[in-house]
Amino acid sequence: MGSMNSNIPSGPLADKWTKHKNEINLVNPANKRNIDIIVVGTGLAGGSAAATLAELGYNVKTFCYQDSPRRAHSIAAQGGINAAKNYQGDGDSNYRLFYDTVKGGDYRSREANVYRLAEVSSNIIDQCVSQGVPFAREYGGLLDNRSFGGVLVSRTFYAKGQTGQQLLLGAYAAMNRQIHRGKIKSYTRHEMLDLVMVDGKARGIIARDLVSGKIERHSAHAVVIASGGYGNLFFLSTYCMGANVMAAWRTHRRGAFFANPCFTQIHPTCIPVSGEHQSKLTLMSESLRNDGRIWVPKKIEDAVAIREGKLKPTELKEEDRDYYLERRYPAFGNLVPRDVASRAAKERCDAGFGVNKTGEAVFLDFDAAIMRYGREKALTSGIKEADNTLIRKLGEEVVEAKYGNLFQMYEKIVDENPYKTPMMIYPAVHYTMGGLWVDYNLQTTIPGCYAAGEANFSDHGANRLGASALMQGLADGYFVLPYTIGDYLADDIRTGPIPTDSKEFDEVEKEVLERINKLMSAKGKHSVDYYHKKLGKIMWNKCGMSRNAKELQEAMTEISELRKDFWENVRVPGTADTKNQELEKAGKVADFLEIGELFAKDALERNESCGGHFREEYQTPEGEALRDDENYKFVSAWEYKGEPKDAVLHKENLVYENIELKTRSYK
Repeated sequence: MGSMNSNIPSGPLADKWTKHKNEINLVNPANKRNIDIIVVGTGLAGGSAAATLAELGYNVKTFCYQDSPRRAHSIAAQGGINAAKNYQGDGDSNYRLFYDTVKGGDYRSREANVYRLAEVSSNIIDQCVSQGVPFAREYGGLLDNRSFGGVLVSRTFYAKGQTGQQLLLGAYAAMNRQIHRGKIKSYTRHEMLDLVMVDGKARGIIARDLVSGKIERHSAHAVVIASGGYGNLFFLSTYCMGANVMAAWRTHRRGAFFANPCFTQIHPTCIPVSGEHQSKLTLMSESLRNDGRIWVPKKIEDAVAIREGKLKPTELKEEDRDYYLERRYPAFGNLVPRDVASRAAKERCDAGFGVNKTGEAVFLDFDAAIMRYGREKALTSGIKEADNTLIRKLGEEVVEAKYGNLFQMYEKIVDENPYKTPMMIYPAVHYTMGGLWVDYNLQTTIPGCYAAGEANFSDHGANRLGASALMQGLADGYFVLPYTIGDYLADDIRTGPIPTDSKEFDEVEKEVLERINKLMSAKGKHSVDYYHKKLGKIMWNKCGMSRNAKELQEAMTEISELRKDFWENVRVPGTADTKNQELEKAGKVADFLEIGELFAKDALERNESCGGHFREEYQTPEGEALRDDENYKFVSAWEYKGEPKDAVLHKENLVYENIELKTRSYK
C-alpha cells in the first residue's frame, strides 16, 4: 500500500498555482509544431483542451463517439457555471468558493487543486463572453447570477436552463477554428478501445471507426482522457445513453490508478422513474431550487389520497405541508447540497410520504415564487391594485424568462403544467466524483497520460456542488492542462513522430481484436441490455443512496457472477467489421461489470459516511453523515490487478492547512 505523490507545489495556498506556472518547463512555439497530442472526448473538458492546445501550436487529434463534438453530454447541463466574481456584491471571493467546494465535498478533496479551480474560475466567464456565450444579464446589463446548493452567495452564471449547451457551442466554435486551420484532426464516430504504451509512457490509442468497424492505430506524444463519468453503470441515470467508462477503464487496466470509485452523485431534482421500460432519466436543474419549495404532505393520509388521485396537491392547505428542507436546514433551506437534499427526500419517501403512484416522489412547488415575482412586477409596472389573476400572469412571465425551457421539458415528459401544479421530483444518479487519479498537473500514474473534467477525480471530494462540473471541465481544459502538459512535453521536442508499426501497437491491437471476437462469439441467449439492467438494479439497491457492509459484500459477489454469465451468455448480433451498436454497447457493459465491483469494494472499505457515500452504520443521531477523519482522510487510489476484487489500495493522505475540518452543518 503506497502513498501517492501528487506534486503539489510548496508555499502559501494563494500563491501555489502562480509559483508553479513560473517554475514548470515550457515548449517554445517552433517546437510545439513537432508535438502531437491525442484528446479522447470532446465535451467541455476535451473540447476546451483541444482548442487551447491547438491554438498554442500543438498538433491535436480529437476522438468522440458522437457524430459531432456538439453532441457531447456536456450539452445537457442546465443550471449554470460557478465563478467567484462577486458581481452581486454579496461577499463572494476566491477563498469562499474554495471553502464552499471543500466543505461541499465533505473534506475529501485536495486543497491545492480546489483553490486553483476557484482562482481560475473567473477567467472562464471572460473567455466565454468573448466567445459569444449568451449568459443571462440583469437590468443594468451586467451578467446575472443565481444561487446553487451548499452556498450562501449567488455566483452561478447561466443561460436560461441550457448553460451546458451554450458553453459547449463556445468550445466547439473554438475547436472548429482550429480544425479549419488544420491544427486539429477531428475523428468523430470513433471510440477509443485501448491505450498504447511505449517504454512506460502513453504514446497512442487503438480506436474503432464506429461506421466501418475498422480498427485504427493513432500515435502521439501524450494522451488526454476527457471522456466523462461512469454513472451509466446504474442503467437508469441522467447520463446520455452513450456515456461510458471505456476510455478511463482501459487506461486503468494499463496502469493508471482509479480514485474513489464509490463517490457518486445522486441529484435530488430528477423526473421520477415512470416504469420498467424506461432507458434514461431526465434532470430538472438544481437552479429551480432557488425558487421552487420542496414539500410532502404532513399527514400520511393526505399522501395516500394524493397518490390515489383523490386529492390535488394544490388543494392541500399551507399548514398541512411539510417543507422538510426548510424545517431541517433553516440556514440553507431548499439550497442544501445535493447529497443532503437527496437523502432527505429518500427519508420522507421511505417513511411513506411519497406523492406519486410508486411513492417515490416529492413536490417542487413554484406557486410562492410566481406570486412573489408577480407582486414585484405589478409594483414596478405601476399597477397598484393588481388582482391575483394578473399577479399570477405577471409572475409566470418572470419564471418563464428564468426557467422556461425546463418547464417546457417537464411538461413534454410528464404531461402536467408546472405553472399550475407542482413538479414531482426524485433523486437519480447524475455525476461521478471518482475517476482516474491525477496529480497537481492532471497527469495520471501513467507518464504522458492526462485526465481532465469528470474523467478525473480531482476537485469534488465526496460530493460536487451544483454548477461546478462546467466550471471544472473548462478550468481544466482552458486554463490548467495547456500549462501543465508542457512541463512533460518539454522532454519530447527531439523525439520526432511516434511510429504506429511497433510491437507495442501490434500487441495492443491484437488484444483489442481478441476481446471483440470473444464478445461476438458468446452466441448466448441474452441481450446486452438484459445484463445492463440487472447490473443497474444491483447498483441502485445495494450501492445507491445508502449502503451497508452486508449489501456491499453481496453486490461484489453478485456483480462478479453476473460478469461471468455475461461473457458466457451474452448475444451480440451482426458482425464486428461493420456498424454494430450492440457490439459497442457490449464493450461498454463489459467494463461497467468490472467497475461496478470495484465501486462496491471501495464503498465497503470506506468505513465512514461522507458526502454522497452514506454508510448506514455511520450516521449521527439526526441521520446526517458521520465522517471518520482519523482513519479515512485520504483518497483511495486503486491499482488494477486483474479481478476488481483483487485491486490494491494506495492512499493519498489529504492535508488541510487552510481549512478547519468540522462536521458539515447546513442548519
